[in-house]
Amino acid sequence: MIVVYWLETPASGAPVAQHAVFGADQLNEALRCAEAQRQRRRAGERVSHVSLQSELPDAVGQAGVADAPADYAHYKRRIDPAIPLGRPSGPLGDG
Repeated sequence: MIVVYWLETPASGAPVAQHAVFGADQLNEALRCAEAQRQRRRAGERVSHVSLQSELPDAVGQAGVADAPADYAHYKRRIDPAIPLGRPSGPLGDG
């Protein structure tokens, strides 16, 4: 499912949340909807906070944030600058 969210603020009142729901295979339609809301804002209507959120059935992994595993060893600086980072950029082997 894909959902487009936005706020509409009447001239005399608080913002009102709005949304439109699209199927997982309707990304183009959802993007058009979001752009239509942004066009309304550019035309002078009181529309703000346009965003698009999805929970797709074929997404890899679970959504959310968790603590890193205990054996996770990420560091921002190389402990030893002599250790090359990344993959080799040239041909592999002796040739």
